[in-house]
Amino acid sequence: MNYRKIFYWSIVVALAGFLFGFDTVVISGADKQLQTLWNSSNLYHGLVVMSSALWGTVVGAVFGSWPTNHWGRKKTLVAIGVLFLLSAVGTCMANDPVSFAVFRFLGGLGIGVSTIAAPAYVSEIAPAAKRGQLVALYQFNIVFGILVAFVSNYFLRDIGENAWRWMLGIQAIPALLYTIMVLGIPESPRWLLEYKNDTEKAVQILKAIDPTVDPQNSIHAILNEKKNDPTSESLFLKTYRKPLLLAFFIAFFNQVSGINAFLYYAPRIFELAGLEQSASFLSSMGIGLINLIFTIIGVGLIDKYGRKTLMYVGSIGYIISLGLVAIAFALEWKGMLVPLFFFVFIAAHAIGQGAVIWVFISEIFPNKLRAAGQSFGSSVHWVLAAIIPAFMPFTIEKIGAASVFTFFCIMMIGQLAWVYLKMPETKGKSLEDVSESLKS
Repeated sequence: MNYRKIFYWSIVVALAGFLFGFDTVVISGADKQLQTLWNSSNLYHGLVVMSSALWGTVVGAVFGSWPTNHWGRKKTLVAIGVLFLLSAVGTCMANDPVSFAVFRFLGGLGIGVSTIAAPAYVSEIAPAAKRGQLVALYQFNIVFGILVAFVSNYFLRDIGENAWRWMLGIQAIPALLYTIMVLGIPESPRWLLEYKNDTEKAVQILKAIDPTVDPQNSIHAILNEKKNDPTSESLFLKTYRKPLLLAFFIAFFNQVSGINAFLYYAPRIFELAGLEQSASFLSSMGIGLINLIFTIIGVGLIDKYGRKTLMYVGSIGYIISLGLVAIAFALEWKGMLVPLFFFVFIAAHAIGQGAVIWVFISEIFPNKLRAAGQSFGSSVHWVLAAIIPAFMPFTIEKIGAASVFTFFCIMMIGQLAWVYLKMPETKGKSLEDVSESLKS
C-alpha cells in the first residue's frame, strides 16, 4: 500500500477543510465592527451579514451532489477553491452589507459542496483500516483553519477601522494555493467506475494506490455492488431508510450542540461573561488551540476505538460543559470560568462529533449514492447551522444566555441516548460491507 501517496492526496483534498474552518470563524472578528459600520439591528445583522455564508452552505449542501457526481470529485474540488478565492477578494472590497453578503454567500457555497466532495473523495481512495483517520484529516484541517482564523483576527484587530477587510481578504492566499495543489490529484477510481465505466483509468489509479495488489479484486467488489443495486439512483427508497436516519441524526445533533453559534459569536459571548475585548479575542485563540489538540487526539483514536466510543465521550463532555455554562450565566459568574467551561465544550466536540461526523456520513451510503447521501447529511447540518447562529444575538437578547445554553445541554442528553440506542459501529469495515449491513 502506497501510504505516502494516499496521505498526500488526502491532505491536499482535506485543505478544503482548512478553508471551510477559516471562512466559518473569520467573521467572528469582524462581527461588531460590521454591525457598527452599517448600523444594523441585531436581527438584520444575524440573518444577513453574519449568516450569509451559512445560507450559501445550505445551497451548496443541497445541490452539491450534482457536480460531485456529474463533473467528478476532482473538478468539483477545484471549483470549491475558486469559490473561496472569489469570496475572500469580494468581501474584503465590499462597501455595503448586500454586496458583502453576496460574496460571503459564495464562500458558503464552497463550504457546503466541500462537505460532500472532500470526504467522499478521501473515503473512496482510503484503505478500510485507515479510512477513519484519513477522512478525519478534513476535520483536522477545519479546526486548524479555525485556529488560524482566531490567531489572524487577534493580530489584525487593532490595525484601524478597516481591520475587518484584512481579516477577510487574507483568505485569498490559502484559497489560491489549495486550488493549484488540487489540480495535481487523480480522480476517484470508484467514481470512474460508477459514472464513467472507465475501468482502464480506474486500474491505473488503484495500482498507484497499492502496486502490490491485483486491482481486479477491488474492481470486482465495486462492480458487484453496482450490479446488485440497480435501483440505487434514488436515495429515498425504503432500502436506504437506515443510513438516511443515521445521517439525519448525527447532523442534527451536531448543530443543536450550539457549536457553530458559539464559534460565530465567541468574542461576543465572552464579553457577555465579563471579559474585555482583548481578553475575549485571546480566549477565542484558546478555543482554537483546544479544538486543534483534541481533534488530533480524536483523529488518532477513531480507527482504534471506533466512531461510537468517541461519540460517547463527546456526548458526556457536552452535557457537563454546557450545563456549567448555563449555570454560570444564570448565576452571573464573571471572569474566566465561562471560557474554561467552553474549553471543555470544544474538547468534547473535537474528540466526538468533530472527529466522527464527516467520516461516518461518508461511510454509510453505497458508492452510487455516496455523494447524494453526503448531500443529505450535509444539508441537515447546514440548514441548522444557518438558522441557529442567525438568531443567536436575537435569542440571547430576548431570553438570555442561560436559557439558550440550557436548551443545547438538553439536546446533548438526546444525542447520548441516540448513540446508545441507534448508532452502529463502522470501524474497519469496507465501504461495500457497511452499506450492505445498513439496508432495510
